[in-house]
Amino acid sequence: MLPLALAHRLYLVRHGETDWNREGRLQGGQDIPLNALGRRQAAQAAAKLRALVADFEPLDFIVSPMGRARETMDILRSELGLPVEGHVVEERLRELTFGLWEGFTWREIRKSERELAQARQRDKWGFVPPQGESYAMLAERIRPVLAALSRDTVMVSHGGVARAALALVGAASTREAALAEIWQGKILVIEGGRADWV
Repeated sequence: MLPLALAHRLYLVRHGETDWNREGRLQGGQDIPLNALGRRQAAQAAAKLRALVADFEPLDFIVSPMGRARETMDILRSELGLPVEGHVVEERLRELTFGLWEGFTWREIRKSERELAQARQRDKWGFVPPQGESYAMLAERIRPVLAALSRDTVMVSHGGVARAALALVGAASTREAALAEIWQGKILVIEGGRADWV
């Protein structure tokens, strides 16, 4: 995959925790709301962003259409003293869908779908869950979004989107990106081909 050269800095925020995150359930396309910790993590991300950025006026703010991401964005903007509605909803920033596996834990999947779980373990980037999508497919979905960034941007999205972005900009190989830990309540700063957690 040819790396995508970002012309602007991207501040990528994963949505805060949901009950399904805490339980280790695959949520993907399911619209699970933030829990109390998730709302605190959104506020923590705002505090980290405030320490990184002196002036928010020149920044764009874009968000996944999923409720957990939109609530995270609302909390983040409110904590920063910005109007809650001052962002763009971008459909292509939806989370990777796990299809028929959504709602199950990895432990349950390994037990009920052993061969498929092993196939995914061998190639996390290219594997497509039943009626789901792969990281490779997700990367192609979000590539035009990243390529179109015209200013430094705050993006609130999902773990899968962050992994795809890491590979797209060349900050990690596809194998490394698929395995990357994506933290809630922190900021992933992507600039050029580098990515750093704050």
